[in-house]
Amino acid sequence: MHEPLFCTTEESSLIQAFLDNRTTLIKIAARITGCRSRAEDVVQDAFFRLRRSPSAASIRGHLSYLYQTVRNLAIDHYRKQVSEKRYYSPEEDGFNVALHGASPEALHLNQATLEVIAEQLTQLPERTQYAFEMYCLHGIPQKVIASELGVSPTLVNFMIRDAVQLCRQAGDCTTPA
Repeated sequence: MHEPLFCTTEESSLIQAFLDNRTTLIKIAARITGCRSRAEDVVQDAFFRLRRSPSAASIRGHLSYLYQTVRNLAIDHYRKQVSEKRYYSPEEDGFNVALHGASPEALHLNQATLEVIAEQLTQLPERTQYAFEMYCLHGIPQKVIASELGVSPTLVNFMIRDAVQLCRQAGDCTTPA
């Protein structure tokens, strides 16, 4: 559909107000978007919206209407930009993603390591197993574990340390050379 080649006096005064204050409108949008080129895009978008709007010609306060339109569009643009930054990243970032355990071999190796560690943990004394599980798996503080077992927090710390060392040694045994 073609735009009319001529405009009414009201449309003409609105367009003239837009052209006269274009630099100010860009500055307003740039303060919100943080970028002059984005601000120019916002102002251009505002111009096209004004041209398409049937009610734009009947507006009396042209300048305040222009400022408010540019401000609202700049805020919308800024919100979209923030949303895109939050949920999207450059394609190159996808090349650096580590795929842990993606292959069947890696899954098998991880499962075998867990089985060896579980077997090694059964060789520990029962209260050392309990201290290790409560602290490492359930996040219970060492002081609470110590009071439950009736031992000092230092002893609980040593029990957990021994269990962790045993797990590391068991994990090292299953790692391929």
